[in-house]
Amino acid sequence: MTNILHAASKVRWTKSTAAKRAVFLVAAAYGAKSLYPLIIKHIGRKAGSHAAGKAEVNGLSSVHDAANAQATPAVNAQFVRQILALVKIVFPRLLTRELALLCLHSAALVSRTFLSIYVAGLDGQIVKSIVEKRPRSFAVKLMKWLLVAIPATFVNSAIRYLEGKLALAFRTRLVEHAYRTYFTEQTYYKVSNMDGRLANPDQSLTEDVMMFSQSVAHLYSNLTKPILDVILTSYTLIQTARSRGANATGPTLLAGLVVFITAKVLRACSPKFGKLVAEEAHRKGYLRYVHSRIITNAEEIAFYRGHQVEMRQLQKCYKALAEQMNLILSKRLWYIMIEQFLMKYVWSGCGLVMVAVPIITATGFADSELADGQTQVLVSERTEAFTTARNLLASGADAIERIMSSYKEVTELAGYTARVHNMFLVFDEVQRGVYKRATVSTTTAAGEKKSGGQHELHIDGPLEIKGKVIDVDKGIVCENVPIITPNGDVVVSSLNFKVEEDMHLLITGPNGCGKSSLFRILSGLWPVYGGLLYKPVPQHMFYIPQRPYMSVGTLRDQVIYPDSLEDMHHKGFRDKDLEGILDIVNLNHIVAREGGWEAEVDWKDVLSGGEKQRMGMARMFYHRPKYALLDECTSAVSIDVEGKIFQAAKDAGISLLSITHRPSLWKYHTHLLQFDGEGGWRFEQLDTATRLSLTEEKQRLESQLAGIPKMQLRLNELCKILGEDSVLKTEEPDEDE
Repeated sequence: MTNILHAASKVRWTKSTAAKRAVFLVAAAYGAKSLYPLIIKHIGRKAGSHAAGKAEVNGLSSVHDAANAQATPAVNAQFVRQILALVKIVFPRLLTRELALLCLHSAALVSRTFLSIYVAGLDGQIVKSIVEKRPRSFAVKLMKWLLVAIPATFVNSAIRYLEGKLALAFRTRLVEHAYRTYFTEQTYYKVSNMDGRLANPDQSLTEDVMMFSQSVAHLYSNLTKPILDVILTSYTLIQTARSRGANATGPTLLAGLVVFITAKVLRACSPKFGKLVAEEAHRKGYLRYVHSRIITNAEEIAFYRGHQVEMRQLQKCYKALAEQMNLILSKRLWYIMIEQFLMKYVWSGCGLVMVAVPIITATGFADSELADGQTQVLVSERTEAFTTARNLLASGADAIERIMSSYKEVTELAGYTARVHNMFLVFDEVQRGVYKRATVSTTTAAGEKKSGGQHELHIDGPLEIKGKVIDVDKGIVCENVPIITPNGDVVVSSLNFKVEEDMHLLITGPNGCGKSSLFRILSGLWPVYGGLLYKPVPQHMFYIPQRPYMSVGTLRDQVIYPDSLEDMHHKGFRDKDLEGILDIVNLNHIVAREGGWEAEVDWKDVLSGGEKQRMGMARMFYHRPKYALLDECTSAVSIDVEGKIFQAAKDAGISLLSITHRPSLWKYHTHLLQFDGEGGWRFEQLDTATRLSLTEEKQRLESQLAGIPKMQLRLNELCKILGEDSVLKTEEPDEDE
């Protein structure tokens, strides 16, 4: 111990020594902080591999974790396959507008590289003329430098312009393909209602596609020009060194070693930006979805005074998004610090060594004696070479820095690529009838809860489409067709009925029994999982929901939806014909009220509930289908107008398939399909008079039975007042009960 103290007393602590050791300690502490997570992560991976066998026992949870791990965006073979699939969409053939823009962009990038090399040489010549004190040469070189600035600035501006045009062209191509796929085979409905993989399709179709397109175009600029800069500047530097008799092997090896070490360190320290960015995009989409829900249901929320609940939900979503963004910012803070330290300071020091060594050792820059015995000092040549080499080396170092910094952008691109590719994959699989969604067997697809005593069957696992749909000219026939919800709930195991022309079918049953689900199957929205379904083509069937959709457009567009004005004229309809249709449904007054057929307003707010339902029926008279599927579509219409509309539909030769609870409409139907809510059903000819009498008897009994408790209470009161007893008297409940 004494020896140690004696040795320490001899140590001289100057200010410079203390500063150096303080810097060393800070660097060591930072290195330990940076390496510690990597070491722990490496140990954790080993421990995870030893525990892999145990994890298999967990069954479903381990499968779920594996699926999540596989879905994590990263720069790997899956990312390459995904981006190649998207490139085929962006470049559908060899000669495209996108390829022309790409070639122009590449030409601008190459031109900028050659201009950079020329300007670096010109800088060296300007410095040489200053050192040699030649003002005339300096003025000429300066004029050249200013003249070169004109095409250089134009090329720089053109690079940014073409990058923006390229991103827009990529986005346009992807959006066109996405819209074409999204609106084919009712994919827009099936993605949201039959499949659960895309939580927010609007987010994928808009922001994800935009971010992917911008990222690809920007990354192409950030990789193509730097790679070209590195190649050309390295070649120029090596050739310059060799021409002066210097050995370029040492500086070249030093540059390669520094770049290799930097790449290794940055790769080891790089966070998973792809996963982080994908999660950020997901949370942004969910926040937008919550906002859209509030806008859509603003009236209901206002009636319930639920603004506090909705505000808390919004704040919760925003807080989750802010936390994710803060996490990304904190990850970038340390990563960029390491990146800047290596690329700015370590590379600058190595660059000075790389420039100085060839100039010092080159025979072409050495001072020599002339014939008269004087020494020729080549200061200006060395200064010119140093300035040119320094500029070229700075350009090359900047290029390598951008290449290595692009790894972070590539990982972010992996996140956008995974989301866009997943969107197209879901669209494609949904069109082929492959649906994947979370299993929820407690509710039906319409959102109606099943009663506790209801017969309930459920199919676990993926649903197989084994049924066939055959288009016919006349009639609707179901042969052993099950009604199965997208969640796998079997509402009806096997349904058989036949609707011929001039038949009108009344469909009844309790809530959640499968009435609306049957209409979804007949309309082609839900697949036929078994049996045979014979039905007309979709053009001969027309579905009218309880809440008709009001489109954006004129009053005329509301009547002829989904036809256009050209389609209407092609069918031979004129505005006078539409006025006749509106007269049938008692809506002819709104033409004058709203300012004519060309009036454009927000129809879902302007028209009342009953007017919107009558507008839906007007569309039926315009399209004149063979079969009309009416789902409580006149519940807000008065009984007299409702009867007039149904009779007019029958007179027009339209076969009605109606879901209704109004007995006043039974007389317009010939057959009955009744569900019992427990998987059973019956199909029979409808005897309207008998059914009405039975209904009246049911209502009379309900009214009589509803009065019995009051009569019983009055009897007990009379017995108490009179002090008498009765054989019908009941025991009164205790007050404590």
